[in-house]
Amino acid sequence: MAQLRREGTTARLRQEVEPAEAGLDAEALERLDRHFARLVDEGRMPGCLVALARHGKVAHVTAYGCRNREAALPVETDTLWRMYSMTKPVTSVAALMLCEEGLIGLDDPLARYLPAFADPQVYDGGEGNDIKTRPAEGPIRIRHLLTHTAGLTFGFYYSHPVDGLYRAAGLESSVPSGADLAETCDVYASLPLQFEPGTQWNYSVATNVLGRVIEVASGRPLDEFFAERIFGPLGMPDAGFCVTEDQAERLGELYGENADGSISAIAGLPLHGRPRFLSGSGGMVASALDYHRFMEFLRRRGELDGTRLLSPSTFDAMVSNQLPGGADLRTFGSPAHAEPGNSGIGFGFGVSVVVDPDITQAPSHLGTYGWSGVATTTFWVDPQKDLTVQFLTQVRPTTSHTLYADLKRLVDEAIVG
Repeated sequence: MAQLRREGTTARLRQEVEPAEAGLDAEALERLDRHFARLVDEGRMPGCLVALARHGKVAHVTAYGCRNREAALPVETDTLWRMYSMTKPVTSVAALMLCEEGLIGLDDPLARYLPAFADPQVYDGGEGNDIKTRPAEGPIRIRHLLTHTAGLTFGFYYSHPVDGLYRAAGLESSVPSGADLAETCDVYASLPLQFEPGTQWNYSVATNVLGRVIEVASGRPLDEFFAERIFGPLGMPDAGFCVTEDQAERLGELYGENADGSISAIAGLPLHGRPRFLSGSGGMVASALDYHRFMEFLRRRGELDGTRLLSPSTFDAMVSNQLPGGADLRTFGSPAHAEPGNSGIGFGFGVSVVVDPDITQAPSHLGTYGWSGVATTTFWVDPQKDLTVQFLTQVRPTTSHTLYADLKRLVDEAIVG
């Protein structure tokens, strides 16, 4: 188990055992490091951090390149990263904790907590101003939010007429300018669903809505609930929705990909000071150590260092495929997601789950679960190999890339024991 070892005022992730002791091949790990160092040297990433742990022991940590190229500040093991959608598993854990406490039910109608969703309308044809809707046959339920089967969407997809309604409502970036979480959810509720709740999978703003449910059910703002109930108990000292003045220099700069593959600095989440909009979907900032401890909590089935936040049975449900009939994302996904890269991948409560490793496009093992963020961060936990992996950089891509597949292949080649 990685300990909270501090240098000065910061906690850092450190290697604890040699790769061979953890059944990892040192030469293969060097190939992995060279591969991503080359991407940094070619100017396709500012810098990156990759960490692997087996059996609860960190066996490989590499930090390379810059967290801020313009200021020539290097990536360090205590660098802070915008986790974006790697926030979603944390929000899902928070919701499942409240389910165990009887404050939320998986099959409760969403309208029990957010009345604005009481009469959902479903898309029934047309485009733009001529869109037709009809009343939904059933309510949106809490489990639909956890599994992205609620019928909600993102405005930036450009793949369905309802996506255009999101953009027209000021939701291309998922939140209207200046709105808080409650106000934003009211806007979501005013828009039609793409499909009947529970009938398709469509990655969406659902986890923001789940964050608001957590606030209503717990009576606490989302950032306070996370700090008091998850970050504090799990020993995640730098995790939060903003950075303090003391933390600010450690925050990585965010970059965007240009048409030629180069990168340029772009504006990121407003993290200096508590944000008005607390995004359960993507608002978290954390260090590699913070997220390592969260992964260890997952690897240990809901417990870390004697602190249990989820029962083993609830945790097992979280990381089991919840799509009907054992479907994968390609077959159950909306048209925006019916692509080969989703073959063999199911979805639990807030995480993807490998259901058929024989047809996934990258090496994988049955039951492996995890998720990624839009700034090219990713993590997974492989129960078969007792392995956790995280990769952190800060680049918002404009095109598809092979980075995640390359990472999975290189990690798989390193597992020898």
